[in-house]
Amino acid sequence: MDRSRHLPDLDRLSILSALILLAYALARFLKLPSRTIEVQLPGLYLAWDLNVRTAAGLLVAAMTAAGVEWLLRQHPAAARHGIIGHWLLPALTAWVIGAPLFQLPLGLTWWAGFALGGGLLMLVLVAEYIAIDPDDVRQPAAAAGLTALAYALFLILATSLSAAGARLIFTVPALTLAAFLTSLRTLRLRLHRSWALLESGLVALLATQFAAGLYYLPLSPVSYGLLLLGPAYGLTTLLANLAEGEPWQQAIIEPLLVLVIVIGISLWIG
Repeated sequence: MDRSRHLPDLDRLSILSALILLAYALARFLKLPSRTIEVQLPGLYLAWDLNVRTAAGLLVAAMTAAGVEWLLRQHPAAARHGIIGHWLLPALTAWVIGAPLFQLPLGLTWWAGFALGGGLLMLVLVAEYIAIDPDDVRQPAAAAGLTALAYALFLILATSLSAAGARLIFTVPALTLAAFLTSLRTLRLRLHRSWALLESGLVALLATQFAAGLYYLPLSPVSYGLLLLGPAYGLTTLLANLAEGEPWQQAIIEPLLVLVIVIGISLWIG
C-alpha cells in the first residue's frame, strides 16, 4: 500500500510543464528570420526550412526528456527499474503537441489547444511516474492510459503531416520513427521485459509501406491517419498477444476487429 501512494513532486511537475508550454508560446509569438538548407541530389531536390518553430520542436523534445529524468529520479523504484524508457512518450508528446499549435490560427481555438496540451502533458508525466514500478497497484491503469495516448499522438502526427501537405520524403521518415517509438513503448509497458526492438522494427516497416502507399490517394488527413493507425496498432497488439503465449487463433481476434473498425471509420469519413 505504501508504494501505491508515490506521486511526483508537484513543484517539479509544475516547473517542467510550465517551461515546455512557455517554449511553445514564445515560438508562436517570436518572429525570427528563417534559413533554408538546399541539397541537390541526382533527380531529387531537397530543401529544409529552418525556423524558430523547427528549433522549438527539437528543443522542447530534448528539454522534456531531460526534465523527465529530473522528475522521475525521485521515485524510490527508479534505481531498480531504470527510467530511460520513460523519456520516449513525454518527449513524443511534447513534440506532437507543437504540430497543431503551429498550424492553428491565433485565437480562442489556439488557446484551448494550448491549455489542453498542457493538461495532457502533465497527465503523461504523472502516468510515467506511476508506471516505473510494476508492483504499483495503479500501474495497469497508467500503462493502459499511456498506450492509448501513444496511439492518439501517432494519429495526431499523421493527420497533421497530411494536413500540412508535407512532402513524401519527410512524411515517411517521421511516421516510421513515430510508429517505431510507439510500438516500442507499448510493448515495453505490456510485456515488462527488455526492449522489443525487432518487433517494433517490424511495425515501423509496415508503417513505412502504408505511409508511402497511401500518400498519393485522395484521402482526408483524418482518414490518412486512421489507415496508418489501424495496421500499426493491430500488428503491435498481435505481437504482444503472441509474446504472452496466446494461440494465434485467439491472438488475432482483437487486432483484426480493431483493424476492421478503423478502416470502416476512415472510409466513412472519406
